[in-house]
Amino acid sequence: MGIPKLSVTIITFNEDKNIRDCLESVKWADEIIVVDSFSSDKTVEICKEYTEKVIQRKWPGFLKQKQFAQELATGEWILNLDADERLSLEAQTEIKKELLNGTPDADGFVFPRQSYYLGRWIKHGGWSPDTKLRLIRKDNGRWSGESLHEKLVCDGKVKRLNGKILHYVYRNIAHQLETVDSFSRISADIWLKKGKRFTLFLLLTKPPISFLTTYIWKGGILDGIPGLIISVITSYYVFLKYAKLWELRKN
Repeated sequence: MGIPKLSVTIITFNEDKNIRDCLESVKWADEIIVVDSFSSDKTVEICKEYTEKVIQRKWPGFLKQKQFAQELATGEWILNLDADERLSLEAQTEIKKELLNGTPDADGFVFPRQSYYLGRWIKHGGWSPDTKLRLIRKDNGRWSGESLHEKLVCDGKVKRLNGKILHYVYRNIAHQLETVDSFSRISADIWLKKGKRFTLFLLLTKPPISFLTTYIWKGGILDGIPGLIISVITSYYVFLKYAKLWELRKN
């Protein structure tokens, strides 16, 4: 019995600053599939240097786009990465070793993920420890959840590897604020559809509770100035979600 085929799936939109490093870390895979949401930068051009399987598709949300990419894969095993992630050398070695051994005792693998932001690896504040299920047998895995909270689910035994997924999460503070603005709108829409009520009490109390949880309880203070910035913006994100819910209900 030969080494099982490995497919890598990546979804992209205007990721020309990140995608090359991501692709370099998986260029040894048997198949790379990129599903792009009509990027206006050089993302597609860069991806085509690594794979012929670059498909452009209108954005339907994270969950549906990732599931679509997975369904295109032809390998027995599928590794999913975000465009701002890459495999560490240790993770690459572990995956190759597991596939070489035929992985008889697992149907999925989780990895520790480490995020880099504002010039340092963030080790607290809820960003770490962070583990992600990213490698699965195709017949044993699927994407589940909802937009912004999608997750890969494995029907079978899951094994933990030690090699890290390296996450270069935001380019700068402006990029984080841009993402927060976008994600808070999506979250408010989800809340509205679920019938979540808005109250002034929640608007006043949830943001400071979020700050204290992130900065004190989860140790963001130990990450220096970046930890403080992350905690403040996380609190602001919570504030925006409730404020936009109020706005949606008002309109």
